[in-house]
Amino acid sequence: MSKNNRPIQRTPYPHIVKIDGVCGGQAIIEGTRIAVWHVVEYYYKLGMSVEEIVMEWNYLTPAQVFSALAYYHDNKETIDDVRQQNSYEYPSSALF
Repeated sequence: MSKNNRPIQRTPYPHIVKIDGVCGGQAIIEGTRIAVWHVVEYYYKLGMSVEEIVMEWNYLTPAQVFSALAYYHDNKETIDDVRQQNSYEYPSSALF
C-alpha cells in the first residue's frame, strides 16, 4: 500500500510501479510522481542524458532512470500513446 492507502501495482521493473489516482494510473518511478513518459520526454525529445535527468530531479538515481527507460522500450506503444495524449498538440475534448 502507498502512504495514501492506495494499492501499489508492482511491475517486473525495479523502481517502476502503478498506483490508481497517481499520474492517471500510469507507470511511475516508485516514491515519486514522475511518470515513465516524463523521463522518456526528457531523454528522447529533449536529448538529456541520464546524468542530466538526475541533476534535474536530484532525488532520482541513475538506476531509477534506466529502469524507466527499460520499461519504455518494453511498453513503447502504450507509453507513446500516453505521451501523445499529454502533448500540447493532442486535441482536448474541452475544446470541442
